[in-house]
Amino acid sequence: MRLHLYLARRFLATFAAVAGGFLAVIVLVDLIEGARRGTGGALRAALLHAPGAFQSVLPLVMILASVALFLALARSSELVAVRAAGRSAITALMAPLAAALVLALVAMIALGPMVAATSRAIEQDRGGGNSALAMNEGGLWLRQGDANGQTVIHAARSGAGGTVLEEVSFLGFAADGRPETRIEAARATLHDGAWQIEAARVWPLTAANPEAAVAQHARMTLPATLTAEDIRDSFAGPETIAIWDLPDFIARLRAAGFQARQHEVHLQGELAQPLLLIAMVMIGAAFTMRPQRGGRTGLMVLVAVCLAFGVHFLRNFARILGDAGQIPPALAAWAPPLAAVALALALLLQFEDG
Repeated sequence: MRLHLYLARRFLATFAAVAGGFLAVIVLVDLIEGARRGTGGALRAALLHAPGAFQSVLPLVMILASVALFLALARSSELVAVRAAGRSAITALMAPLAAALVLALVAMIALGPMVAATSRAIEQDRGGGNSALAMNEGGLWLRQGDANGQTVIHAARSGAGGTVLEEVSFLGFAADGRPETRIEAARATLHDGAWQIEAARVWPLTAANPEAAVAQHARMTLPATLTAEDIRDSFAGPETIAIWDLPDFIARLRAAGFQARQHEVHLQGELAQPLLLIAMVMIGAAFTMRPQRGGRTGLMVLVAVCLAFGVHFLRNFARILGDAGQIPPALAAWAPPLAAVALALALLLQFEDG
């Protein structure tokens, strides 16, 4: 037990040192870039960007921490002592793997929501905080308008990427914010810069008695400043949503008639992140737990890092295929980490047991 605790502490200390170095570099680079552009709030922007950037390089941090730990243990002959005590190197690897799992869970539970919050703050700073689309349990909400006024649109259901709305209402406001008209309709279709509305009832809210002045139309047209691209682009990116809010958001997307594939892939990727980080530790250990002789240490470290980059590339490629609908989201997220774990385990068994 003492051996496992010792190795776990060594790994956590090494990880903290490597992670601190990466965070310092990330913040410094962002500060320099902000100063070069001459934008205000460079420190705030750098601090907001740091969690997301660190999350993207977390697999690299993990494998570098693994390589640094096992190189230090090999150079100090501690791994030789472990083997001489009757413990296999694979047994000694259990403690760093357990520590890596704890770090991965902390990253998923704490770092993920932090990245979501900072990503939303970055979007607001860039002027993207006012989306044309929002969803809740009550249905789909859209907003369109120009200098002459705004229109708030609510629909119970939608289809065709938000361009077909059912059980829809339009509430028009004047430029000074006063409500002008209310339209209730069975269906509305966005087509050629206008909403084609069917089975509509129109209330002129500026009249003394709007209910008495209500008018019914089998078909009518309402100008639209929204496009199908505007509606699609208004969705919050999956990285701006905390992991525990993603399942409900995906359910609301599906209920509203939208594709939720990108969010599903992101959710599965977040759940598979601990397995990926464990694979990084195993890959680093497979190439650096051997006795350091023959002058091949540098080559082994290079191969380990290159293999980790290969796994990272494969993971990103699989996620692109998942976002495009070419493979299922679960396969896109879980296949690369599982393949990396299997490869690292095979290498460990080969190097340690022959």
